[in-house]
Amino acid sequence: LALTDRIGRALPPLIILDEPPGSDPAAILAEKRGNIAAIVSGSLAAPVLTGPPEQLAHLEGRVALLAATALEDAPTRFPQIAKQSVVTSGATERSGRIITAQAGQMLLFLLTMLLAGMVLSNLVEEKANKIIEVLAAAIPMDAVFFGKLFAMLGVSFVGIAVWGLVALGIIELANVDLDRLPEPAVGWPLFFALGVAYFAMGYLLLGSLFLAIGGLATTVREVQTLSMPVTMLQLLVFFAASLAVADQGSTYEWAAVIIPFSSPFAMLARAAMQEGLAQHLVALVWQGVSVALFVKAGAMLFRKRVMQSGSGGRREKRRLFRRRPTRA
Repeated sequence: LALTDRIGRALPPLIILDEPPGSDPAAILAEKRGNIAAIVSGSLAAPVLTGPPEQLAHLEGRVALLAATALEDAPTRFPQIAKQSVVTSGATERSGRIITAQAGQMLLFLLTMLLAGMVLSNLVEEKANKIIEVLAAAIPMDAVFFGKLFAMLGVSFVGIAVWGLVALGIIELANVDLDRLPEPAVGWPLFFALGVAYFAMGYLLLGSLFLAIGGLATTVREVQTLSMPVTMLQLLVFFAASLAVADQGSTYEWAAVIIPFSSPFAMLARAAMQEGLAQHLVALVWQGVSVALFVKAGAMLFRKRVMQSGSGGRREKRRLFRRRPTRA
């Protein structure tokens, strides 16, 4: 009891097993009865701890302290500890920043996946109504591609602004204390600014892929079939970037930073975990170059597929209504 008062929860809960003398502790554990992690048998002078390897490593010192206390070989008097409270510590700050990083990644992923899909549905509708062929005949396809992508990005920002105002209103009505939220390493204003920039980069990358898929597909069913691999890839990218949050500076985390599709998520986590702005400027330049390359490649594929489908349809109509030559 005296030991429990001193170290409290560090000691595991103990129960007495009513077993016949000579019972095998390993056999009792093999029966998987109750919530028993390990069994202590033997004597106080020579206790025997039986359990899985991880439990043995976790409980060995605690069992030894219990046995020594029972034998009165352990200290019976403990010094009085003077307590000095501080606001935070390195470990507390790091754990709080990890929470902020993961929450930011989750929000970025949800917004990107929800809003980038509008590009695809809009393109399929225009292809079905032949609007895209009219645009292709009037202006260059690259301009159509870039205009559609950046216009939908602007629409997405408007939607996010509306949702953000609604969320702030709910928070204000609920009297939520925002000061208790773990502050990111770069500070809240810069963290939000970088979040907007990384959302734009992630949206443009994913939107260029969705537009390329829309150029390949002709029906809604084909769109769903072709977009499934991209959606699964984005899920894998998100989970990979999430796992790298707690392992800053590792090879795995650097790979998540360099790969274009995971870079926005990994760098947003760095904004929460690490101070400094230079690395974010470099990352945004790299992501911008990647966006330009993917958008250009997607525009070329988009133009090729749409123009082929349009010319193919016109050739088919000319062939259908062409007068067959009469035989002499």
